[in-house]
Amino acid sequence: MTLSLMSAEYAICRLPASADVPLWPMQGKFFSITRTEEELSIVCEQSLVRDAEPQMKVERGWRCLKLHGPILFETTGIIASFTKPLADAGVSVFVVSTFDTDYLLVRSVAVEQTMQILRIAGHIINE
Repeated sequence: MTLSLMSAEYAICRLPASADVPLWPMQGKFFSITRTEEELSIVCEQSLVRDAEPQMKVERGWRCLKLHGPILFETTGIIASFTKPLADAGVSVFVVSTFDTDYLLVRSVAVEQTMQILRIAGHIINE
């Protein structure tokens, strides 16, 4: 599988489930907004995060690797092919999936280690 390292740094944010969906994350090239009964979760470019949001928790300093897709829904083991070698090395991940593909977020401080591990596991990484 081939992945590309995206250039921006990302943040993962949590707002209360009842919060209005803010507009600021939508200014970036890549963002994900998910609402559940427990939370409103936002992944977006770190530079767009507005700290003034009440009750918001923010995890900064993430980099994103995009899997080249599209990936058929019938395909199995794709995420495991990334997460297993990273878990074995103690690298924490945050995954976002879309209709066509998957995005793997890792801490910025671990991005070089992550790319090395994934290359050893047989993946191609475009920087």
